[in-house]
Amino acid sequence: MNKNKYGGTAFLFLLPFLVAFILFRLGPVIGGFMISLTEWNIVGAPKFIGIANYTRLMHDPAFWTAMVNTLYFVGMSVPLLVGLGLGLALLYNQPAKSAVFGRVATFAPYVMMPTVVGLLWKWIYDTRFGLLNYYLVKLHIPAIPWLTDVNMAMPAVVIATLWWNVGYTMVIFLAGLQDIPEELYEAARIDGAGRWGCFRHVTLPLLKPTTFFIIVITLINSFQVFDQVFVMTNGGPLSRTITLVQYLYKVGFQDYQLGYASAVAYILFLMLMILAMVQLKYFFVKGEAK
Repeated sequence: MNKNKYGGTAFLFLLPFLVAFILFRLGPVIGGFMISLTEWNIVGAPKFIGIANYTRLMHDPAFWTAMVNTLYFVGMSVPLLVGLGLGLALLYNQPAKSAVFGRVATFAPYVMMPTVVGLLWKWIYDTRFGLLNYYLVKLHIPAIPWLTDVNMAMPAVVIATLWWNVGYTMVIFLAGLQDIPEELYEAARIDGAGRWGCFRHVTLPLLKPTTFFIIVITLINSFQVFDQVFVMTNGGPLSRTITLVQYLYKVGFQDYQLGYASAVAYILFLMLMILAMVQLKYFFVKGEAK
């Protein structure tokens, strides 16, 4: 058998994907990084300034405000999405028709566009005409300015995001649960394990790869939150909900500082890469050491 012949054939089949990957993935990544080293406002040629954009970021109060807001959003949304998604998956992991209906009802919001979700919840939260405040007033509770109060705006966005995305995490957890052999639960019960014992010693360890995947995906999506915030609050009130991606959009497509916006994007990319590596080490390398 001529291994080189078959290797060349395999390479030819892979070549279209490699070309597309280089042109539309790797190329823009490298090009974007080069732009981050320049001063460029679309008009005229980019001016190379080295790491000046990254130095500027370290002293930019607006950037750090967006960073703190993004971390606040991530810290609230990710644990809720993971915890509630797992809870709903455990609840709906049964063949009953009510469970099937619950899965569909929970997952249905995920198919909506984020702008639609933002508009829907902006109406629900409306101080004067919103559905939520309507029922609060019926209960003799004063209407809450959900999207205009500096303390309530970000939690309101988190609630809307949770309603929109929890169905996705539920479905992934549900797939992981259904891959666990029933024989393992039977063996655990024979050894005297109750529901909590089965969950702790069978379900959680075997869901580790699924949990890792969900945490990584929800972290990435949460750090890149933009659409619902842009539609619901546009970064207000008093910049309390402006996020990193919205700040990137502002400096890049409203202020036309493309080099500076690229630097913001690469700081975000670096943060996500470090988080993914830390989680990979914690979930797998540390787990194997045990």
